[in-house]
Amino acid sequence: MKALSAKIARKPRADSVRNRERVLEAAKIVFSRGGPDASLEAVARQAEVGIGTLYRHFPTREALFEAVYRREVEQLGELAEKLKLEAKPVDALRRWLQSNIELVATKKGMLAALALAAHGSSELYAYTFDRLTKAVGTLLERAIAAGEIRADITPEELLRALVGMCYMHDQPGWQPQVVRLMNVFVDGLCVKPRISR
Repeated sequence: MKALSAKIARKPRADSVRNRERVLEAAKIVFSRGGPDASLEAVARQAEVGIGTLYRHFPTREALFEAVYRREVEQLGELAEKLKLEAKPVDALRRWLQSNIELVATKKGMLAALALAAHGSSELYAYTFDRLTKAVGTLLERAIAAGEIRADITPEELLRALVGMCYMHDQPGWQPQVVRLMNVFVDGLCVKPRISR
């Protein structure tokens, strides 16, 4: 019994942790491209691991998709905290929104499987929406407090506008166009200094 509990409590080996991270990073790249080349075999090749290693960490396609997506959402949450300390308010907001466009690119590449995962659990949707709303909310509040962004937009509205821009475009190379539209949108939210006459 002690041997079993020691085995369960043991930390994963360093090479196992590295392999898992390599698979997640490779999956992000492969899934962002989408299309028929976004297979698990392509992910294993990109990560330079065997398919057995991939399945040891992620026993189903949906498990891998969900892990990639959760990781991206967590990284966006961490990025918001970092940008809050390092960048000017509006610049921080723009940089975070641009990173969110990359998340949408990954999500679009694995949309069908994510829909399956999301139907199986509304927890993934709730977690994602909550985490991203809080992240953009901290940056938006900071920009509003600095008097640089209008106060009549909510974090939820900002996220919905961004997602709408992303899903309006489905041609290859859509991301630069959405980044440009997002910048126009943020410019429209900026408080313009009044010119005295």
